[in-house]
Amino acid sequence: MGPLQGLIVIEIAGIGPGPFAAMLLADMGADVIRVERPGGSLFTAVHNLKLDFLNRNKRCICINLKDPQGVATVLDLLEKADALLEGNRPGVMERLGLGPDTCLERNPALVFGRMTGWGQEGPMAKEAGHDINYVALSGALHPIGRRGEKPAIPLNLVGDFGGGGLWLAYGMVCALLEAKSSGKGQVVDAAMIDGAATLMASTFAAQQVGFWHEERGTNLLDSGSHFYEVYETADGKYISLGSIEPQFYRALLAKLGDDAKYFENQFDAEGWPAMKAKMADIVKRKTRDEWDEIMAGDDVCYAPVLSMSEVRHHPHHQARGTFVDDGDVWQPAPGPRFSRTPGEIRNHAAEIGEHTEEILRQFGFSEAAVAAKLASGAVRSNAD
Repeated sequence: MGPLQGLIVIEIAGIGPGPFAAMLLADMGADVIRVERPGGSLFTAVHNLKLDFLNRNKRCICINLKDPQGVATVLDLLEKADALLEGNRPGVMERLGLGPDTCLERNPALVFGRMTGWGQEGPMAKEAGHDINYVALSGALHPIGRRGEKPAIPLNLVGDFGGGGLWLAYGMVCALLEAKSSGKGQVVDAAMIDGAATLMASTFAAQQVGFWHEERGTNLLDSGSHFYEVYETADGKYISLGSIEPQFYRALLAKLGDDAKYFENQFDAEGWPAMKAKMADIVKRKTRDEWDEIMAGDDVCYAPVLSMSEVRHHPHHQARGTFVDDGDVWQPAPGPRFSRTPGEIRNHAAEIGEHTEEILRQFGFSEAAVAAKLASGAVRSNAD
């Protein structure tokens, strides 16, 4: 099942956004073959494979890319693949003998997906970095935070996963669609600074028309307003309010009873600090569960702030099947949802080299050739 069924994607194993992009493609039915180095990495060796969510739905072949026979094996696989995905620094694949020119010469219809922080060119292209650095340079980090405080780190969601993995998966699907009509492949240069900057498109526009102020925590959507904010409840938990539009704001005031009189001038920005203080005092009078009951059933734009351990138990997630729980581990279900060709979790992460022999046979290698490669050490199986 899945709308990408029939596509073959070779993933050069890495960490973070690359595996996430490959997971998204695998969830949608693509046959993702993870090329893992002998021994793997710290991230593939220290935990339960069932918890290695980013490598779910993939098969794994173990290839030594420092061995010319290993490189030749990858090139042989690429002849029958639709795409390759890698997340190394610029120049690494070229030094291995697996650069785009070489790969596209072997398969002119190949989509070559590249995941980096800074991009394939530019003065910082070959420098080290992490999510926080890419988000900082993109302009996305500076506005996130409260008034008078330093920028708040948004986990590694904006760079690694939103501006990285999702960005690459989207780009590869676009290129794969185009290749079906043109018969020609191409390189997809997915840089986290580009992806994070694009996520900021509407905020950049708001800043240029004077709607968004550079000072953190003074704007409608960055904790500046009293009606778009997180508040602590009596039991030390939190709720979220997002009552922006007039009808939603009226619904919020209706829930506040006599206290509504303190909040009549919704867009009086000068009065927001005082209104926030008052709203914080009101919310602190009741527990989160009590606010859940008060706010239920009306368009207030309200939700409790759930912890990671709570989230899968919420009735809405239960009804939608947002999470899949096999009784041992739980994880987000594949998405988005399709009415006819839904994605699914077919299997948990594979052991390094678990499918080496199976994959080689699938791609046309004879039993003698498989045995020779295993004997040389260019490829390995988990049975070694």
